Amino acid sequence: MSGAQEKPLRADAARNRARLLDIATQVFTTRGAGVPTEEIARAAGVGVGTLFRHFPTKEALLEAVVVRRLETITARTAELIARAEPAEAFFACFRLVVEQSAGKGEFARTLAAAGVDVHASLRESSAAMRAQLAELLAGAQRAGAVRPDLGLPELIALLVGTGATMDQLGDEQAARERIFEVVFDGLRPR
Repeated sequence: MSGAQEKPLRADAARNRARLLDIATQVFTTRGAGVPTEEIARAAGVGVGTLFRHFPTKEALLEAVVVRRLETITARTAELIARAEPAEAFFACFRLVVEQSAGKGEFARTLAAAGVDVHASLRESSAAMRAQLAELLAGAQRAGAVRPDLGLPELIALLVGTGATMDQLGDEQAARERIFEVVFDGLRPR
C-alpha cells in the first residue's frame, strides 16, 4: 500500500481521537467521571473498540481530558496576553481558569484512586500556565489594576478556591457572577 492510502486513515484516526476528547470533556464535565465509556463512544459516533484503541482505559481517557483542558487554557491565556490590555487580560484569564476548572477535583480524585499521577502528566502544561499567570499578574500590577501585595502563590490559591466555590454553586449564574465580583473587588488595589 502506498503512503497516500494510509494518510486518510491517519486523518480519520486523528478526527476520531479529537471527537472522543471533545465528547468526553463535555460529558465528564456535565455528568461526572462515572459516565461509562460506552456512552462516550456512542455520543462520539464511534465504537467502543475505537475508543479503546486511542485510550486503553477509562483513566487514560480521563487523563487525556485533563491534560487537554489545561493545554486549552494555556493557549487561550496566550491569546489574551497577546491581544488584551494587562488588566483586561488578567481578569479574563482569572474567569477562564475558574470556569474551565469545573469537575477538575472529581477528575483528580478518580485518577488518583486509579493510581494515575496526574501531576506528572500536567507538569509541562502547569509550568507554562504558572509562567503565564506570573506574566499576567505582573502586567496587571504595573497597570495599577491588581493590588501590588498579591503574589503568584496567593493568586493560584484564589483560583483554586474560587473554582471550588463555583462547583458548590452549580449552575446558578447570578450567584457565580456575584462571586466573581467579590473576588475581583478584593484583587483590585485599595
